Amino acid sequence: MLGFLKKKLKQNDRKDKVVVIGIDGVPCSLLNRFIEKGLMPNLADLAKKGTLTDMSASIPEVSSTSWTTFMTGVNPGRHGIYGFMELQKGSYRWRFPNSTDIKSDTLWDIAGRNNRKSIVINVPSTYPAKPVNGILTAGFVALDLKKATYPDSAYEYLNSIGYRMDVDTRKAQESAEALARDIEETFVIRKNAILHFLDNHEWDLFVGVITETDRLHHYLWAALQDENHPQHNFFLDFYRKLDSFIGEAYERAGDEIPFIILSDHGSTAIKQEIYLNSWLRENGYLKFKKDNPQSLEDMHEESRVFALDPSRFYIHLKGKYPRGSVGPGEYDGLREKLREGLLSLEAGGEKVIKSVLFKEELYSGALRDEAPDIVVLSYEGYDLKGSINKTQVAGKGFLTGGHTREDAVFYINRKVTAKDINIVDVGPTIMSLLKIGGNSFDGKSLSL
Repeated sequence: MLGFLKKKLKQNDRKDKVVVIGIDGVPCSLLNRFIEKGLMPNLADLAKKGTLTDMSASIPEVSSTSWTTFMTGVNPGRHGIYGFMELQKGSYRWRFPNSTDIKSDTLWDIAGRNNRKSIVINVPSTYPAKPVNGILTAGFVALDLKKATYPDSAYEYLNSIGYRMDVDTRKAQESAEALARDIEETFVIRKNAILHFLDNHEWDLFVGVITETDRLHHYLWAALQDENHPQHNFFLDFYRKLDSFIGEAYERAGDEIPFIILSDHGSTAIKQEIYLNSWLRENGYLKFKKDNPQSLEDMHEESRVFALDPSRFYIHLKGKYPRGSVGPGEYDGLREKLREGLLSLEAGGEKVIKSVLFKEELYSGALRDEAPDIVVLSYEGYDLKGSINKTQVAGKGFLTGGHTREDAVFYINRKVTAKDINIVDVGPTIMSLLKIGGNSFDGKSLSL
């Protein structure tokens, strides 16, 4: 205990430090509900000390885009990440953007240039790990722990404890119980690693992300809703353990150090999945060369529009795509026609699409040309998909929880008066707390 107190005092002696705990996919409304039920006493205490509020995520509200917006403080038109999946330029082959595709400096890049040390644990879209003034081990989608971790000494520690980069969601095919067990085991290793680095290494900026919450919500949201579900108590117990972890992390930081908790989007029950490419096919915008297409490489040259996950529409422009069919003079009219059609899309007698947004309404910067031509936002409960092999527009899959753009979490152990907080504001706030100026962000630093 004495050694721990010495470490804590040493950390607190250094000014201008920030701790950030990410809780992937957690809705603020759920935290408030669990606080009221007495499930999260540590967070209840923290809420009294500071500000716990809802926050808006990126558009689209997908982890790769939202976490990259957090870590750069700029919009996708500058950082370049619009989703987990893109097409390779000049082809119809899928590719997965990674850390090398991020075109803006991250918070830890900026901190390093200012002689500040950062420890970054499990932030999505940071694979492969780039050298950093400190320690980084990447989050989803990370494929190889060694390539995911810098420096080698950090890899050696993580490897020695059997560190897991993600939950094995294939366990869901075995049983809900097997998946729950894997979520629990992965979380325990993750939190132990985060606390180890928090205790035993120097840092000015510390970022540790829990992704097990997101996996819990996607696969077991039904367990939250149904008290008779076999995993209902597991869901509640997981949040009790998450609360304990938050308490442990806060104890190590102390009241003086700014302590931030955030999520990259909210979560809600899925009413229905909506297959956007099926809607495009039904309405004559998209055509494939075969009855059972395997990828967009099977797209017919007469196609005028296609969609990528989760809610991105791309006009099949001549000159931009090898078999593009839409001329520049048709572009604006086609988008207007799409807007009208999408706003009328219904499932089960309910409207599905809340907003249809053109890229120039959403994005700014040198990379805006790479942006989707249209992004749509759905009403809560409709999970938008870019699947190409579905024969119907609406259906149900094996996931029970989906994303929301609203109702993400922002917490800081300070009083904040700002309203309408967006995830793009968190990065500038952190740099302000670290007293590192001279940066060009799209977000605003929150008044603290």
